Amino acid sequence: MCRWLAYSGGAIPLAALIFNTRHSLIDQSLSSHFSTQTTNGDGFGVGWYDGLQTPGLYKHTQPAWNDANFHDLCTHIRSPLFMAHVRASTGTAVQHSNSHPFRYGPLLLVHNGAIRDYQRLRRRLTLALDDAYFREITGSTDSELMFLLALQYGMADDVYGGVARMAGFVEKVGLEAGVEHPMQMTLGISDGRKLHAVRYSSEGTTRTLFYSRDVKALREELGPQQRSLAKQLTDTARCVVSEPLSELKSLWEPIPEATFVTIEDGHVESRPFAPLRDPG
Repeated sequence: MCRWLAYSGGAIPLAALIFNTRHSLIDQSLSSHFSTQTTNGDGFGVGWYDGLQTPGLYKHTQPAWNDANFHDLCTHIRSPLFMAHVRASTGTAVQHSNSHPFRYGPLLLVHNGAIRDYQRLRRRLTLALDDAYFREITGSTDSELMFLLALQYGMADDVYGGVARMAGFVEKVGLEAGVEHPMQMTLGISDGRKLHAVRYSSEGTTRTLFYSRDVKALREELGPQQRSLAKQLTDTARCVVSEPLSELKSLWEPIPEATFVTIEDGHVESRPFAPLRDPG
């Protein structure tokens, strides 16, 4: 499976959280502590918001720990909202178009998990897309298809509803094909204003997901080497992660099973998440 993080708050260098914490995303790409796969070296990506109409995006197929350009970009780019992802393929090709985040207009999405028996379900799921979204397919991964299905089901205007209808449709197709537990996902989604996170799986044993309890948690994570930057963090700074960025697990709140989280201006709102079955 994959590892990802998402940050919302005052503008900081991307490297502060992606590279420079005790158990950073780069460290997790080499040695994950909470994943079924220790190494996540099948590509990476980062998306960030900087005031333009669409977010910036940098992706590559090589391991995140082996790209000097990635470190340099993250050191120099500052953003108030960004997402980063390191990939462990669940069977689809290691190629640029399969690396996360996925982008559509102002929206970004990262995914950890899989559609079980995806190759068996892929044709029906893909053919459910309208022409407008079908033309947006550039890769072969289940994550991109989930993103496009959620968009078709209205995610641009209603994130919860779009994701819930997408999950319901995937489960419907899977169950009809004899797949017992079709869906496994943690999602990070943003439109540049709000940050959303979803934790859900059909079998109720979803991959881990956490959010920082408050700005003090992130200041502690940055540590003494980044003390001056830690002081610059605003009270609204929050981060969502696949696994904590250090051994200080008390700083991180586990997101429960079947939960949808929205973060805006430092306020964290949680509500139960359940798929919605769409007649189509």
